[in-house]
Amino acid sequence: MVASISIGEWSLRSWAIEDIPALVKYAGNRKIWMNVRDIFPHPYTRENAEEWINRVQEPLTNFAIASATEAIGGIGFNLQEDVYRRSAEIGYWLGEPYWHMGIATRAVKAVAEYAFANFDLLRLYATVFEWNRASARVLEKNAFILEGRLVKSVFKDGKTIDSMLYALTRDG
Repeated sequence: MVASISIGEWSLRSWAIEDIPALVKYAGNRKIWMNVRDIFPHPYTRENAEEWINRVQEPLTNFAIASATEAIGGIGFNLQEDVYRRSAEIGYWLGEPYWHMGIATRAVKAVAEYAFANFDLLRLYATVFEWNRASARVLEKNAFILEGRLVKSVFKDGKTIDSMLYALTRDG
């Protein structure tokens, strides 16, 4: 569908086998793992990167967030099924050297626009761990609404914590 989406000096593009070294470098950070689901491995190995890149296929719903030289993060959405088929869950992560630069905010905006334009969706949603205020702000800056606090809904790194449910809807 799309080869690349510009988000300022960065872009969103398909994952490529050449992204493996950067993926291992940035995704292997424990601070990343602390804010994503446990299905995201830690430590993040070359084999994990190869498996990921080989798994992401059409339709294009997962993108590398990239500088001019390398992948620096990832963003995507999972299309839901059955009665939830007009919803998708969005998720994203960014290499630590690129935090607090507005990249994630731009990436979420671009992917939300892409998702609504290219899929029969009325709702995008995300859950954010209670300690990840920066991710919550990314969603809020993109007009996602806090729908609720999911009390004791996450068990991460030996702790039970709350998560926040955010959603963005469109008319339809």
